[in-house]
Amino acid sequence: MSSNKVDIVWNNMIIEARLLIDSEPILKKFLNVTLLNHDNFQDALVYLLFKKLNNLDMMTIDLIDILKDIYRTNDIIDAAAQDICTIRLRDPSVQKYLTPFLYLKGFHALQAYRITNWLWNHNYPGLAMYLYNRISIIFNVDIHPAAKIGCGIMLDHATGVVIGETAVIDDNVSIMQSVTLGSTGKIDGNRHPKIKKGVLIGAGSIILGNIEIGCGSKIGAGSIVVHSVPPYSTVVGRPARLVQ
Repeated sequence: MSSNKVDIVWNNMIIEARLLIDSEPILKKFLNVTLLNHDNFQDALVYLLFKKLNNLDMMTIDLIDILKDIYRTNDIIDAAAQDICTIRLRDPSVQKYLTPFLYLKGFHALQAYRITNWLWNHNYPGLAMYLYNRISIIFNVDIHPAAKIGCGIMLDHATGVVIGETAVIDDNVSIMQSVTLGSTGKIDGNRHPKIKKGVLIGAGSIILGNIEIGCGSKIGAGSIVVHSVPPYSTVVGRPARLVQ
């Protein structure tokens, strides 16, 4: 995603915020502090995550400066903008670019994970794990900092989502609430699922082991998946079986 696309998302959010103030003036201070007082998408996202993740313990850590430094990495900002576009496209209840940014904890948790992943990959495992714990407490979302997650991701509702250390999620994947991407507990090393592009994982699904869920596949709600799934197929059940 280009920086031009980030600007498009940001400009639309500004327009939507001003229109919202016109229709609901009571939100003016909130929208000014959260959005309109900032110069760009990057600064607004830093402020948003700082307010979500900060606590008394973090007073000893310059969290806002850490976030600013990390967000100088353009691909992380691009990923956040792509996530917003994807949510707006796939979720019929989301009509505005502003909605995921302000109100959806799945978006918030995912962007906070991206911070922990950057820290993990740049030799700050202690701080990564500290923020991982904060994300789990605040959002009820458990994503290991070492997990690899692409762009255009929708964590819908997000409550109870668990994504293990060696899980890999490609671009344009939708994950509903209470989904587990876990291990079988029988092996060490590479032990979590690999989710390919365009997969939809239904609510309450459990996918276990170093297996592959093929491109464009759908996992029915409540399914337990312990074997790889072919591309562009649908599985349902406990254990999951292919739907013909």
